[in-house]
Amino acid sequence: MPRAASASIARAMSNSAQAALDDLAETFDLLGDWEERYRYVIELGAELAPLSDDERNAATKVSGCASQVWLVRDPVIDGVLSWRGDSDAHIVRGLIAILLRLYNGRSPEAVLDFDARAAVERLGLSEALSSQRSNGLASMIARIRADADQAIR
Repeated sequence: MPRAASASIARAMSNSAQAALDDLAETFDLLGDWEERYRYVIELGAELAPLSDDERNAATKVSGCASQVWLVRDPVIDGVLSWRGDSDAHIVRGLIAILLRLYNGRSPEAVLDFDARAAVERLGLSEALSSQRSNGLASMIARIRADADQAIR
């Protein structure tokens, strides 16, 4: 097996946020320009299952986003957290999908230990997104971190 392939398998098996970030960054690097990356982010969002109308409520709505954004934290199972999300904007659905790849299936401690700011920088999102989108992304990350903090208490 080629060395790169075995390293990729090892990262995937580690099931860490860092491994998920490494995979996303590798894909972003392969895509090259931001037009292709935006298309990929939108495709990721298209793969998300929509939330039900009942799940789109004031408690799940993320404030601080220009678009409508909802994040639903599922019940904690075996000490790990998971979320589902939706938005009325295609690119924002893609950003939700990225966050879910980074955070789903992690312990609350792992969520809180993960450096989201560094991840956003590594993927180049801070430079590619408008200030409104960047603020919305920060609000989504803050919600996820607050949910993780609440799960510990």
